[in-house]
Amino acid sequence: MSSFLAYEDKGTDTPLIPLVLVHGHPFDRTMWNPQIEAFGSERRVIAPDLRGYGASPVVPGIALLSDFTQDIAALLDDLKVETFVLAGLSMGGQIAMDCYWQFGDRVRGLVLADTFPAAETPEGKAARNAMADRLLREGMRGYAGEVLEKMVAPYADPAVKAHVHRMMTATPAEGAAAALRGRAERPDYRDLLTRVTVPALVVVGADDTFTPVSDARAMHAALPDSTLRIIDGAAHMPNLERPEEFNDALRAFLKRVDDRPEA
Repeated sequence: MSSFLAYEDKGTDTPLIPLVLVHGHPFDRTMWNPQIEAFGSERRVIAPDLRGYGASPVVPGIALLSDFTQDIAALLDDLKVETFVLAGLSMGGQIAMDCYWQFGDRVRGLVLADTFPAAETPEGKAARNAMADRLLREGMRGYAGEVLEKMVAPYADPAVKAHVHRMMTATPAEGAAAALRGRAERPDYRDLLTRVTVPALVVVGADDTFTPVSDARAMHAALPDSTLRIIDGAAHMPNLERPEEFNDALRAFLKRVDDRPEA
């Protein structure tokens, strides 16, 4: 299966392990600009636009996490990337967990940022489907305005706020709605985390209210070999709000994975 995803592919093949970055909802690959810039000079960095987001095609209806996973696998096959460090934020973190479940033998390290592994509650399913209906009816702008200062902290840099708002309002409502319906049906990854055999990095913004520090601590406790990094002065998107701190944590983790013998 050939990939239809738009993507950024920066850097060239080096002895260092490629880094694959999976964005959250309702964003696109540009949310990873500080990381692409920081790490693309030393290793290959690949950041796709998920189906329904950015420059990738919209597939209306429902987009299960497993659909995103298969899209990523197809892209990496096309790009001849066999093994890699996989990083995802929020929904992207849940997709990263699904990727580990589906093809964990290709994952050399796992970065889970501002995410959580549990299946959706009945109340959460209803809320996600209701939001999907609303986005199809009203578009993205009203929603984007409501959640902007939860995605990033109210005190975030205005340029960061503008970037996040721009990504949200540019997302096609059909793509966002399909992903919301798919996330409502996601499996529970908590047991999976206890069986992860590669190093993991868990990152969270100290002021994240969507996926609070308690969620990150629980994932850290479940993973057999993980490091927890709580980033002060950030909410749900520490990679944009505090890129230097985020990149420091990621750089240390990547060095550890690079230095680890391949199983």
